[in-house]
Amino acid sequence: MNIRSIITAVIGLLVSTACSGGAKQEKVMKKNSKAIVVFFSHAGDNYAVGNIEVGNTKIVADCITELTGAEQFEIVTHKYDGMAYNPLIKLAQEETKNGELPEYEGDIDLSSYDTIFIGGPVWWGTYPQVMFTFFKKHANDLKGKTVIPFTTHEGSGLANCVDDVKVAFPGANVTKGFSIYGHEVRTEKAKVEKWINGLK
Repeated sequence: MNIRSIITAVIGLLVSTACSGGAKQEKVMKKNSKAIVVFFSHAGDNYAVGNIEVGNTKIVADCITELTGAEQFEIVTHKYDGMAYNPLIKLAQEETKNGELPEYEGDIDLSSYDTIFIGGPVWWGTYPQVMFTFFKKHANDLKGKTVIPFTTHEGSGLANCVDDVKVAFPGANVTKGFSIYGHEVRTEKAKVEKWINGLK
């Protein structure tokens, strides 16, 4: 192989690597589409950020609403109110292990929405089990709709959340999702903005 061939091969490799790492996200939000953010967020004692009045995921949900005009439905349960972090994660582990489906307050009709953002913290490799209660109730409501998962975490990234959403809503168009560290949500709004702008 001559030097020109080697240089051409190296340039080709660099271009393909750059494209795969920095490729623009697929535009999934259609103009004038009606969107809603469905989320669970835990205030109180949280890992890395201490005792907080507003949960990490709610901050991201509020940012999405600000940037897109999306409505919101917060999945609310009082089962975890006032719990310290260690007892909470132990309870969450048991719920996940046993496939428990805690109840939540109220509900929402999703039929008029085109795009549904679904967000929550990562507890034991996926969303909190109360979100699966919501998923089960709405399993047939998201056919043909665009579903955009997001998570807040402290090292788990998206974990199994995207795959679990795909299983929960097999008829939906589930995108690749977005994750952000919980300790960043108050200072790194630009990351959420960049993600949202990539969807439009």
